Amino acid sequence: MQLRIRTPRSRPKRLLAIAGITAATIVLAGCSSGTAAPSSTSPLKIGISLSLTGDFSDSGKAAERGYELWADQANKAGGVLGRKVQLTIHDDASSPDQVVSNYTNLITQDKVDLVFGPYSSLLTVPASRVASRYHYAFIESAGGGPSVFAQKLNNLFFVQPAPTTQGGDVFADYILALPSADRPKTAAYAKLDDPFSAPIADNIRKRFEAAGIKTVYNQTYPAETADMTPIVSGIAAANPDVVVGGTQEADAFAQMKAMIQLKFNPKWLFEANGANSPGDFPAAVGASNTEGVFSSADWYADSTNPASKKFIADYVAKYGGTAQKIDPTSAEAYSAGMLVQAVAAKTGKIDNATIIKTLHSGTWSTLVGDLKWDRNGAPQGAYQLIQWINGTLTTVYPAKGAQHAPVAPKPNWAG
Repeated sequence: MQLRIRTPRSRPKRLLAIAGITAATIVLAGCSSGTAAPSSTSPLKIGISLSLTGDFSDSGKAAERGYELWADQANKAGGVLGRKVQLTIHDDASSPDQVVSNYTNLITQDKVDLVFGPYSSLLTVPASRVASRYHYAFIESAGGGPSVFAQKLNNLFFVQPAPTTQGGDVFADYILALPSADRPKTAAYAKLDDPFSAPIADNIRKRFEAAGIKTVYNQTYPAETADMTPIVSGIAAANPDVVVGGTQEADAFAQMKAMIQLKFNPKWLFEANGANSPGDFPAAVGASNTEGVFSSADWYADSTNPASKKFIADYVAKYGGTAQKIDPTSAEAYSAGMLVQAVAAKTGKIDNATIIKTLHSGTWSTLVGDLKWDRNGAPQGAYQLIQWINGTLTTVYPAKGAQHAPVAPKPNWAG
């Protein structure tokens, strides 16, 4: 097992956040901290601030499981360049103020060699600034909002295929690749008033409109909206060929429940989030009502990624449960560690300057796909288009790596 220290910190009021995962390593003599290089047999100390309490605690704990599983597996294989991985984890209570304190203490007091990031963009932004100030690399798996990349930090690397707001681009790619006669002619958009959900639908709308797909309904609703019946009634009255939901989880389920109740079944249905949850989605809408619904993802239990089977086996052996219950956040966090190992294998070194320089060149294989980044840490790939087919989340686009061709029109709701 990996060496692990978990230290509580004081917990000021929480603010919204989204974590990142930082990979920061040994600060060599001459860096701002002046810390001497450790011996080749000393532990590789990695500091992490995670939301183990507060609003983001579910996702924070999922990230924790991914980091710990990676450390276990790395240590079973002899460590990173022969150094055993030691994780030090502080709870940030989902607070941006606390995350700043945690990373400052991890670097200046705990003197960790590397850091991995927290959960959410709002937490990633202040955390990445601390890492930049101390010249630490910041490999982060859960902060992909526009505010993260607007900082223009070259030490930051987001461990997902594309920025969060581009999650629907692959659906637009699929629709616009259809022969013009087979494309939808009309579209409706129902969007949560959320900086990460609404832009996904808006990006699709702009591309569809530019291609001649007419918008017949476009509505943004507040987060407290529980009853989607009025919105879905408006959509049904417009009778669009395709419906795009700019959603999180609960509102996506509410949209589909209203469609089932109103017996409105579009030819294509894309939900930004919710439908990509293999455990929660069938339970929320009924397993027989999942058929034909599209979403996007970077990792899920039936992923075709060649490293996925071992990850699932190791995860279930350590934590129990089933593959379908593994949160993608765990796979994303695990992938942050994979990048550290890959840099070490390629260069024979594992310091921050080497990580930053090396990750800015080439393409890197992880559980969430082959990654490369621009100078600001924004990944340059795309998510996978997934669809529920025969009760299973299935990769359907792009054709390379697809498990099945996309199914359209969408089968009728089972009721």
